[in-house]
Amino acid sequence: MFRLSLRLFVVMLFAGMLQTAGAQRPWEQYLDMLSDVDDVESESWERAYEELCDLEEHPLDVNTITREDLERLPFLDAMDIENICYYVYRYAPLKSLGELAMIEGLDYAKRQLLTFFLYIGETDEPKYPKLENILKYGRSDLTVTGKVPFYKRKGDDNGYMGYPYRHNLRYNFHYSDYLKAGVVAAQDAGEPFFANKNKTGYDFYSFYLMLRKLGRFKTIALGRYRANFGLGLVINNDFMLGKAAAITTFGRSNTSFRAHSSTMSANYLQGAGATMTLAKGLDLSAFVSYRAIDATLNDEDGTIATIVDAGYHRTVSELERKNNSKQFTTGAHLHYFNSGFHAGATFLFTSLDRDLRPNTNTLYRRFYASGNDFWNASVDYGYTGARFAVTGETATGDCGAIATLNSLTVKVSDVLSLMVLQRFYGKKYYSLYAQSLSEGGHVQDESGVYAGLSWHPSRKLNMTFYTDFAYFAWPKYQASLASRSWDHLLTVSYDMGQWQLAGRYRLKRRQKDNEDNTGLLYKAEHRGRLSAAYQNDQLQLKTQVDMVCSDFKKKSTGWMVAQYARYAFNKTINASLSIGYFHTDDYDSRVYSYERGMLYTFNFPVFYGKGIRYTGMVRADISKDLMLQARLATTNYFDRSTIGSGYQLINHSSMTDLDIQLRWKF
Repeated sequence: MFRLSLRLFVVMLFAGMLQTAGAQRPWEQYLDMLSDVDDVESESWERAYEELCDLEEHPLDVNTITREDLERLPFLDAMDIENICYYVYRYAPLKSLGELAMIEGLDYAKRQLLTFFLYIGETDEPKYPKLENILKYGRSDLTVTGKVPFYKRKGDDNGYMGYPYRHNLRYNFHYSDYLKAGVVAAQDAGEPFFANKNKTGYDFYSFYLMLRKLGRFKTIALGRYRANFGLGLVINNDFMLGKAAAITTFGRSNTSFRAHSSTMSANYLQGAGATMTLAKGLDLSAFVSYRAIDATLNDEDGTIATIVDAGYHRTVSELERKNNSKQFTTGAHLHYFNSGFHAGATFLFTSLDRDLRPNTNTLYRRFYASGNDFWNASVDYGYTGARFAVTGETATGDCGAIATLNSLTVKVSDVLSLMVLQRFYGKKYYSLYAQSLSEGGHVQDESGVYAGLSWHPSRKLNMTFYTDFAYFAWPKYQASLASRSWDHLLTVSYDMGQWQLAGRYRLKRRQKDNEDNTGLLYKAEHRGRLSAAYQNDQLQLKTQVDMVCSDFKKKSTGWMVAQYARYAFNKTINASLSIGYFHTDDYDSRVYSYERGMLYTFNFPVFYGKGIRYTGMVRADISKDLMLQARLATTNYFDRSTIGSGYQLINHSSMTDLDIQLRWKF
């Protein structure tokens, strides 16, 4: 079996190289280049992918663009946003997206990415449309997605309360940049449908209404939504793209509400939020939320041990946790912007209907949040010019500790940008909604310095690099003493038109407990990637090799070679194939490989052990309003007879899934 699979792999590899492929749109390639192991294991990347999918389907009118609109695009830094706003203000209305080339400091790659998310709208003076025009000219789209597994998990026979199929539907109504409304319904495999606690059908629903540019109201969010203010030290339950993207996503202070149009059933607000202009340059954002949350309860007194955000409700115990606690949240953000200077203040109050009582006997949990009521407050500040940006936020709360993050970004020239970022998060600091740049995964007990650069000396060559040092004064998980971490990443890409070459190397060293927990050892992890892609109007090709070496207590290595291919038969039908062989010693040397999937679905599966991965995908645009696509994916392991554990156990060495998606625009 191994020899047959290996022969098939080699044949497809060379066939793909002779034909061509590459299943990614340019903005997907951007996310792939900026992702690393820590990022792809975070749900933030799925939210970022969903947001960009939505913006591609419903682009922004460049002639009515606002600073808040541009902050939705993760590849723009603060200076890019300021320069675009200035150009549009001075020269509007723009007649063509080609005018983006006239904007100072906006490089070729970013201009190309912007064409996916912007369009040239009406040249009349912008004003909020009448309701009759919204109803008459607004557009709807309905997307239905299903996943069918061709295998059986242990829980499917005894444990899970529902059937093994996963499915969701999305309905969205929008009118230009002004109005967006919709509903999302999602069901994970194993969850009951029209049964048990899901008597209304799906396990999760999200209803939302977003209004923009309504007189003095910049944004009104109703239903389920997410919020992000400052640099995330108090509240950011939106996406956060991590260190590789920091040189572009940091350096700007956020003031945003966003519809929760995701299938993820955690980490959102429910109620209302709005941003209103009080005076020129002065905005006030306020929000209120009341929602049910999942929690693991302490047996002795019914208090909350942990707030659960996995979103699974498949077993009896998972269903018992569903919506068993309530959370009230309210807050406000005052923001002033004038001639590049900005300053803001954020206040957040959260109350739980049960006491939060985590197990603080474990040393690394000693300063976890506990109690009923929590408050946080912060100030954010900065200046954005044509060539440099300074920004920061300092926060505190009922914990009595502080957290501060400050950054400086400088565009030394049109081809070179530098960034330095300092952070200090007190060991006693906490905020239930905080999310910002960190090594430890939390805005707590961490101090560090980050330095990064982006250099693109020509349209063809682009290089980014960062180095990040972090110190943890209090014990962490698997580190019983104060510990350190040092992280470096270098990426290089070369674009020759039809050919694109890319490479990356990451070295991460972090201290962890030795075998007898008497001291600390450095865990060193080396990760490298090389890729070559070719494309023309019909055919695309991408060959990628990933390599891993992990050294901690013992050394383990891993690698994966993959070939992606795509062919457009005509304007109606296109198909793609991919195949990859992976060989790793253990989980520490695991590899990741980006795979294009269904619309709104971010696929970055992990592989470890020895095996081969096949995927095939076909898309048919039946008409300009109707699209159907299907994707078949198989993972075949050569070193095991079962896959997974517990209720997820599969008594077979391979697993195959079929995804089907139908989208109708009307």
